[in-house]
Amino acid sequence: MKITFDKNEKTQGVIKISVNRADFQPGVDQKIKEYSKTANIKGFRQGKVPQGMIRKMYGNALIVEEINKLVSEKLNTYLRESDTQFLGEPLPVQKDEEFDWENQESFEFEYEIGFAEPFDLKVDKKVKLDKHFIKVDEKVIDETIENLQRQFGEMENPNITSDKDTVYGAIKSKDGSVDQEINIDLRDVEKGTLKKLTGIKVGTEVEIDPKKSFKHDNVIKNQLRIDDEEFKKLKKLTFTVQGINHHKLAPINQDLFDKTFGKGTIKDEAGFRDRVKEIVSQNYKGEEEKFFDHQVREKLTEAAKINLPDEFLKKWLIRTNDNITPELMELEYTSYAKELKWSLIRNLIVKNQDIKVEHEDVINEAKELIKQQFAGSGMGDQMNDQLDTFANNYLQGENGENYMKVFNQVQSQKVLDYIKDEVTVKEKTVSLDEFRKL
Repeated sequence: MKITFDKNEKTQGVIKISVNRADFQPGVDQKIKEYSKTANIKGFRQGKVPQGMIRKMYGNALIVEEINKLVSEKLNTYLRESDTQFLGEPLPVQKDEEFDWENQESFEFEYEIGFAEPFDLKVDKKVKLDKHFIKVDEKVIDETIENLQRQFGEMENPNITSDKDTVYGAIKSKDGSVDQEINIDLRDVEKGTLKKLTGIKVGTEVEIDPKKSFKHDNVIKNQLRIDDEEFKKLKKLTFTVQGINHHKLAPINQDLFDKTFGKGTIKDEAGFRDRVKEIVSQNYKGEEEKFFDHQVREKLTEAAKINLPDEFLKKWLIRTNDNITPELMELEYTSYAKELKWSLIRNLIVKNQDIKVEHEDVINEAKELIKQQFAGSGMGDQMNDQLDTFANNYLQGENGENYMKVFNQVQSQKVLDYIKDEVTVKEKTVSLDEFRKL
């Protein structure tokens, strides 16, 4: 057998495997001998079926089976032992000609494959990042309390919009590239667009500029499921109001205190505001860290300048996933490519810095995840005695997938922690509105 790899493009190539009759015939002969001893064929006693008859009946099928086994073993060994960073899985090249399995002396199989070129990545003090901290001022407290009032208030469906309603409906572009339904919280829109969307009836059409209408672009980008480059290309869109949700605010009283923090926990509005400030500060710490982690990943991904075999990966993903259409792939691929690049960066740092993830690390992370889940239901402290059992049951679930998921989370965090220690970090305090626009 012979295997070669031809790099026909910068990040794509073809693996060719040649199989000669001398490679597969011994295996075929052995199988025929075994079949002749076990086959049940009318007119012959078991174990006395002539090998010639077995060869005539099953020869081609056994040849195909043996060749497939040899090619698969050779291909997997090559992928595993190669220094090249292959991506995705090999895709068989479809050929027009048919093989003559019985008489042909040699066979050649081709597989398309993508790979990542080697890349350099320096993680040192020359890499500079800003870490943003949110200032929890009175405006933030007021906004949070209003959200609680909305949450515990009543929902109404008026026919005319007011400035703090949520409207939903169809949004379309003239060229048809955008045609879907979205929700718009009018508190998230800029003054000019707010004026257009306030005081209008269900069924009204409004033209909006997606790049100027919202206080922070992610409001519309996330709903349209587009990346920054696609967002920049958007022109004016037409939004048709199909429904209006109006929140009648719950009054700030003992009932609201009890519903938010438990019966009798808070006695007055001053205590309520203090407790809200404490919770908001804790929550924002998580948001601050999450956003900083995102910045680290973006900065390193940009610096690494990794080239991916984009066309191959799209083809591979579509061919191996029944639920992915070419249209959906175009929408999702940018996010997939970013995750793949980060995975390559993470693996490089793990290798270069010899970063280890111990079993105990995975157990502890699983416990933290479970504690957070129970904390959301108010049962965190009650479940401490059973955390080990819950963690072990979770990690053993889904045929090991849960374990690998948590393992990768721990590994990613260790890589991020290493990067943060090595780069230059400048701390900045910003308002909540400024943070949302980052």
